[in-house]
Amino acid sequence: MVQVDLLGGIGEIGGNKFLVEDSDSRILLDFGMSLGARGQFFSEPFLSPRDRQGLVTLGILPDIHGLYRDEENPPIDAVVLSHAHIDHSMCISLLNRKIPVYCGETTLSILKTLSEMRPRGFENDLEGIEFKSFRTGDNLSFGKIQLEPIHVDHSIPGSYAFLVHTSKGTIAYSGDFRSHGPKSNMTKDFSDGAERSEPELFLCEGTNLVRGDLRTEQEVLEKSEHVVKKTKGAVLASFSSADIDRLRTFHEVAEKNDRLLVVSMKQAYLLRSLANDKHLDVPSVIGDPHIAVYQRSKKTYYNWEKDILSSVTVKTSKDIREMQPKIILASSPYDMNEVLDIQPGPGGAYINSSSEPFNEEMEMDHERFTNWLNHFGLPMYQIHSSGHMMPTELRETIAQVKPKRLIPIHTEQPELYRLFVKDLTMVELGSKGSTVEV
Repeated sequence: MVQVDLLGGIGEIGGNKFLVEDSDSRILLDFGMSLGARGQFFSEPFLSPRDRQGLVTLGILPDIHGLYRDEENPPIDAVVLSHAHIDHSMCISLLNRKIPVYCGETTLSILKTLSEMRPRGFENDLEGIEFKSFRTGDNLSFGKIQLEPIHVDHSIPGSYAFLVHTSKGTIAYSGDFRSHGPKSNMTKDFSDGAERSEPELFLCEGTNLVRGDLRTEQEVLEKSEHVVKKTKGAVLASFSSADIDRLRTFHEVAEKNDRLLVVSMKQAYLLRSLANDKHLDVPSVIGDPHIAVYQRSKKTYYNWEKDILSSVTVKTSKDIREMQPKIILASSPYDMNEVLDIQPGPGGAYINSSSEPFNEEMEMDHERFTNWLNHFGLPMYQIHSSGHMMPTELRETIAQVKPKRLIPIHTEQPELYRLFVKDLTMVELGSKGSTVEV
């Protein structure tokens, strides 16, 4: 018998955990944190999880004997990660060390680098994990299960979808993907491969069903350049540290407008790590005349911070205050205390190049952030390109793949999803903790 246990990522965005079982062969596709379920009980940093058992007791993690650290008899053969975002990978620190973790080469580099920068704790401890990396074209064997990783385009490099070949046919797993990004050809490689495999089941994401914005990275570049070109003061920009496409976009805007892109210490440390990946085109944080690193005001610095600051061009709040017309400062809503020291003058701008708020908690954060912008006199421009598939392209992909059955994942609108594509395939709405037979 072949079955899939839907342990997370059902009726929610993220928290992906799908256990595929073929007789005595068992693998877990992704092991991410359910941020929505976590937020129902915790408000960090004021109230944080104390230990793994607490997360299991609250139903945030699955209660599977042997799955976790310091337990005996691991119940699965491997965990296979699609990419490094925390809603797909965060929980690996809690794993039984007898369970190997498979991931792409770039994902492994990102996971290790991010772990170095985060405080050590039970949710950030990769010591003892047996990592095994793969690339497109590899075939992974787990007893009766054969897994074929195929690269896809997403908002973090090194992202993969999977074709899981079982004794009852193929299960296609999208991970997170898009077809409007700069590497849409990679996503096409997956959809072509999935079509050839004639999948019995497609676990397919639907993040953007009610918040689609069909904007390409080229459009982000053009619109951001328009804003920067017409802005006489400082430009502040918010974008994900691991979104290398977006980093490359703002770097190009800085070059064209003779400005200096000033990134955070975390961004710089990650960039330096990824520069060693021959498959990525990453701007050099060392020696590039249009990149510098912002040195936060601190009494003491972590070793990794000292390391990166010793090898790059450094700018302080005083430096940036005196050269506002010549900089683009990477600055998230959580960096506003630093902006107080910079004292933005008239004629500046803030470019929000990350997702708009889509739940009540994010709306409250956004309102608080707007108070900061009001204080500084900074108008905000929303210029973003999503890392997820748009609805029309989602239909095109499903129509091409022609799965016999589809389960909506990574979406808060599974019923909308079903109605939207029910003419293309048989859609089943699973529930968290349920099992689907193949």
